[in-house]
Amino acid sequence: MKPIVLVVAGHVTRDAVPALCAELETLLSGPGAPVPDGAPPAPPGPVECDVGGVDRPGLAVVEAVARLALIARRSGRQLVLRRVGPELQGLLDLVGLADVVGLGEPGGAGEPREQGEAGEPEGVTEVRVPGA
Repeated sequence: MKPIVLVVAGHVTRDAVPALCAELETLLSGPGAPVPDGAPPAPPGPVECDVGGVDRPGLAVVEAVARLALIARRSGRQLVLRRVGPELQGLLDLVGLADVVGLGEPGGAGEPREQGEAGEPEGVTEVRVPGA
């Protein structure tokens, strides 16, 4: 099964949060890997969210993370943040979300993923925030 990877970049505002949530819902409802007859379905993997390209993290990003984590959890998955900068890490700690979402390496690239032909991880959807 291809991992679901959501890349969030730019300046996130409260107006952009519903579009991020809708994109994740679309990714989660997309077709998964086919399951052979009689075989149990594979357990769902985490939803990876790369936030390394977010400019000036603020409370709108925190709201987005909370809502994305809820959407992932409702689908039986966990939201895992990748490339979390120190400012966003501090905000997540302050509001208690660091204990709810999985965190990759702080500021790092996270775990290696399977590469597609163009050198990008497979299953990647990049969401650029309007105005970024």
